[in-house]
Amino acid sequence: MTQTTELKRAPLPSDAGGKDLGIFLPIANGGWILSSSAPRIDGSYAYNRRVAQLADGAGYDFIMAMAKWRGYGGATEHWRYAMESQMMMAGLAEVTKEVKVWATVHTLLQNPAVTAKMIMTLDHISQGRAGLNVVNGSYKGEFEQMGAWRDELDHDERYTFAEEWVHAIKRLWTEDTVDYQGKYVTLTDCQSDPKPFFRPFLVCAGSSKRGMAFTINEMDAIFLSGSSKQELAKNSGMAKAMAKEAGRSIKTYSMMTLVLGDTDAEAEALAARYVEGFDEGAWRGMMKAYGFLDVEIGRQNDFTTKAKSGFMSSHLVGAPATIAAKLIDMLGGCDLDGMMLIFPDYITGVPRFAQEVLPAIREAFPTKV
Repeated sequence: MTQTTELKRAPLPSDAGGKDLGIFLPIANGGWILSSSAPRIDGSYAYNRRVAQLADGAGYDFIMAMAKWRGYGGATEHWRYAMESQMMMAGLAEVTKEVKVWATVHTLLQNPAVTAKMIMTLDHISQGRAGLNVVNGSYKGEFEQMGAWRDELDHDERYTFAEEWVHAIKRLWTEDTVDYQGKYVTLTDCQSDPKPFFRPFLVCAGSSKRGMAFTINEMDAIFLSGSSKQELAKNSGMAKAMAKEAGRSIKTYSMMTLVLGDTDAEAEALAARYVEGFDEGAWRGMMKAYGFLDVEIGRQNDFTTKAKSGFMSSHLVGAPATIAAKLIDMLGGCDLDGMMLIFPDYITGVPRFAQEVLPAIREAFPTKV
């Protein structure tokens, strides 16, 4: 008879009325700005270790690293030099004590039993702070270079694959032995011990109808974007309505690059300087990686559209009080549960945000005891 281990998820501020604030680590060179005039970020482990230690104990709830296997080129060789997500987060778990550590895995690249064991190990190293960001593979060039692209899996079918993949992992985290026979995943008397201390936090950024359905049914949180505050609010509301209809709940997050200055004018001047150094070659490389038009969704990806300015995500510009007011308005007005933050210069930006912006957000959205 199969024995099942009951696992609870580690708490977050949004479980009690607060907001989850995290950092998107600069795991690859260039960070999240396609520009030769932005602050230099080398993507090294040493740089990311400094960022993680600055975040730990400063009021941030999580740090997360993407997984990147090929850069975009251009004058800056953007994202050519990158750490591996799971290995790096394991290292950062050792040098932090409080902040949660979330790693990224592409489903097409790892066997689910291997992933279950690796994320469990991350959970043990971090003493219950592990999380898994699931990416279902949309970067054909990255996978083709290593012979890992699967032409038989179109956009929707990759999510069918991912459902089996995640189901297998969840069972391996809780059952003493697993037999699983799916269309793509097979486990035979498969064992994965020990179990995690806490059930690792699960997050995905599926934006298509099929991707949102997968994320809502299987994950704890979904990363959303929008070309405007109104669109982001619509997407957040849609995700929560879909979750309610499915008898579940889902946390909605977005990500934001913050350009902080002593004054609004100073911050705007910094942002303008970054735009002046726009690396068009890297942007073209990124567009090529995305297929120029995301034919699977039927429109240009919001991510690629934003990147025409040099910024690879939505961004806010201003003095700390201005940034705080804008974030509070967005978090509340869009009914978001959290925000993952990006900084042009993390070494100065992470502590400054913690000291001059974060207290206002915590005051606006207090956790209920």
